[in-house]
Amino acid sequence: MNNAMNEALADTRTPWGPEEFETLLRGKSTSYHIHHPFHVMMAEGKLNAAQLRGWVANRFYYQISIPIKDAAILSNCNDREIRREWILRILDHDGFDLNGIHDEGGIEAWIHLGQAVGLSRDDVTSLRYVAPASRFAVDAYVNFARRQPWQEAVASSLTELFAPHIHQQRIDTWPEKYPWVDPTGLQYFKNRLTQARRDVAHGLKFTLDYFSQTRAMQERALEILQFKLNVLWALADAIMLDQCNVQITGPKT
Repeated sequence: MNNAMNEALADTRTPWGPEEFETLLRGKSTSYHIHHPFHVMMAEGKLNAAQLRGWVANRFYYQISIPIKDAAILSNCNDREIRREWILRILDHDGFDLNGIHDEGGIEAWIHLGQAVGLSRDDVTSLRYVAPASRFAVDAYVNFARRQPWQEAVASSLTELFAPHIHQQRIDTWPEKYPWVDPTGLQYFKNRLTQARRDVAHGLKFTLDYFSQTRAMQERALEILQFKLNVLWALADAIMLDQCNVQITGPKT
C-alpha cells in the first residue's frame, strides 16, 4: 500500500455516508469529456470527415490499451472474486471463442467503426495517425494501473459512470449529423451501453465499500476519478489540436 493510502487510513474524520459519497462521485460528471469542445462539435455535427476519421484513428490507441490496463489491474489484484468479475472487461475488448460462442470484441468493433467512417483496417491498426500527445495521455493511464494499488486502479475506472450518455448521444446524433457514416459501424457504442452499465455496477460497489473506511480514503477516490477524467480530457485536447489546430481548454474541476 502506498503512502497516500496509509495516511488516508489514519484519518479520524467521519466518512461520508454511502449516498453522499456516491453523489460526490457522480458529481464529477461536469469534468467528463462529453463537455470538451471537440466532443461538443462532434455532437453538433460540426466535424468534417477528416476530423471524425482522425478522432476514430486516435481513439483506437485508447481502445487497444484498455485490456492492457485491465490485465495490469488483474496482475496486482489478490482478490479472486474481483479477478473473476474484472476479467470480463478484457474479454469484452479482446473478444473470445469459448464453448462455441464467438465474440469479436470491442477492438474489432472499433476497427469496423474506422471502416464505417472511411478508413482502411491498416489506417486504424497501424497507429500511424495517432498523435504523440494522444499516446502520452493513454500511456499515463496504463502506467497508473500498473503502478498504483489495484484498488485505486479500480476506482479510476468509474468514468464509466458517465459513458452510457456519450455512447447514446453518438447513436442518436450520428445518423442525422453524419449520414455518410455506415450505420453498422455504430455497433461498438451499442455494445458498450450494456457492458459499461455492468462494469459500473461492479466498480461502483467496490469503490463505495472499500474507500468508505475513512473520509481521506473517500477524498482519495475522488482525486483518482478526477485524474482519469483529466486523462480523457487531455486525450480530447490532443485530438483537437491534431485535427483542428485550436487552443486547448481545461476541464471543470
